[in-house]
Amino acid sequence: MTLLALETSCDETSAAVVRDGRVLANIVSSQIQLHAEYGGVVPELAAREHLKNLLPVAHAALREAGIVPAHLDAVAATQGPGLGIALLIGLKAAQSVAFALNKPFLGVNHHEAHLYSPWIGGGDALVANFSDFQPNISLIVSGGHTLLVLVESELHHRVLGGTIDDAAGECFDKTGKLMGLPYPAGPIIDQLAAQGNPRAYDFPRPLLHEANDDFSFSGLKTSVRYFLRDHPALLADPQTMRDLCASVQAAIIEVLVKKTLRAAHRAGVRCVTASGGVTCNRALREELARACQQNGFRLRLAEKKLCTDNAAMIGILAERKLLAGWPPVSLDEEIKPGWQLA
Repeated sequence: MTLLALETSCDETSAAVVRDGRVLANIVSSQIQLHAEYGGVVPELAAREHLKNLLPVAHAALREAGIVPAHLDAVAATQGPGLGIALLIGLKAAQSVAFALNKPFLGVNHHEAHLYSPWIGGGDALVANFSDFQPNISLIVSGGHTLLVLVESELHHRVLGGTIDDAAGECFDKTGKLMGLPYPAGPIIDQLAAQGNPRAYDFPRPLLHEANDDFSFSGLKTSVRYFLRDHPALLADPQTMRDLCASVQAAIIEVLVKKTLRAAHRAGVRCVTASGGVTCNRALREELARACQQNGFRLRLAEKKLCTDNAAMIGILAERKLLAGWPPVSLDEEIKPGWQLA
């Protein structure tokens, strides 16, 4: 099977070509610099960029894969969740291609695709390796969502908990903004934290000791706001800034890691996976690896280039579903901006 996949759920325009579990091409056009001026993603600007970039990105993916549209057996796109105006562009473009070629079309849940991105690996040659798939607890952590999911078998999962208010990535960016850091602040906090003391300041760990699998980071953000209000001079000292970043990051990561491992123990699985944009964070990857090794869990982390939004994971999941007998969806299907992972 040769499949074209499109991803436009937020501020990355991506197209991928997948064939028999191998990613032949995965092209991503990022809009980070465009939105940095505004301190966050502006939906209307994101939509304009998708309109401008989608066709060149799709052509580049087909060219890199060495195929022409007539070679395609199916087409897929992200159907939700995401920014409605952004989702619309990718979904309707993919449906148009499927209609023109008379090929089956599948709309994919963006979060569900993240569940399987840790099983795509191999460096430059991205190949889906499901031969050693095993039940796992999957942490999906990004700017807009933080989820814990029990993946009982391939294509069968159950959400255990999620974001009550601010997601982890949102907390990184908002606390970074309070510290005067540019958007997106998460990578900058990670960089500064590498030379800081994570125990310098004691910030709250929301819901850490609660028995549920939900996440809440608004209280941490508020705590940082009041702390900076009462100690504004701290931001003037470079080392204090590094300590502050390290302390904020440590609070977020402790919650993510401990709640993930607690869920894995409770579910009786021996494997943990993690994906989503925040999984690029150096400290999170290191702490998950350390904790899993200490507790006897196998860990699979999505490759960094597959942590952020990309069409490769959309294509791989769509291919697995079609091969498993999932029926294509109607070309009249609409976007699902609030599509919740069940």
